Amino acid sequence: MNEARPRRVVPVVNPANAITALRLVLIPVFVMFVALSGFVHDGWRLAACGVFLVASATDWLDGYLARANDWVTPFGKIADPIADKALTGTALVLLSGYHLVPWWVTLVILVREIGITLMRFWVIRYGVIAASRGGKVKTVLQIGAIAWYLFPWPESMAAVGPWLMGAALVVTIVTGADYVVRVIALRRKGRRAAEGSTGA
Repeated sequence: MNEARPRRVVPVVNPANAITALRLVLIPVFVMFVALSGFVHDGWRLAACGVFLVASATDWLDGYLARANDWVTPFGKIADPIADKALTGTALVLLSGYHLVPWWVTLVILVREIGITLMRFWVIRYGVIAASRGGKVKTVLQIGAIAWYLFPWPESMAAVGPWLMGAALVVTIVTGADYVVRVIALRRKGRRAAEGSTGA
């Protein structure tokens, strides 16, 4: 009889989680650069845009490293989406605070992002819902729109920003609705499985 192999314990301190933590650390740096720019100093705007893009890139990098090296941990599952939403949410609040993006747009996106994150934790014991293609498009559009506003474009190019943000808003709403449907389906499936095992 073969003995069960001991379950591999993944240390919380690993490169993937370190990169997630770095993203959280970069948020106050990003806020400082935006405040110093006041959206009138091009140099600080470039710095803010650069920090935002680097922080956004870490969201892809930490996930890739965690999956490729089996470094997935409970901490990472919780901290990664929080860091992601904190970065995007902070950027949107700043853009609205400087009257570049309407507050209602920021509120709609924040409600969607926070709501989906809470729902993810709600059903985490039943499984993890993989990011859809639409969700990935949503992320790219949000990052692209925010970065476009941050970059010191000439006025003619800056006019593209609202169109990008509008596209990001539409995809954010549509993918949010799709995620809710998938969460409900996963929870029902998980509860039926749990009830079946209990009654066996």
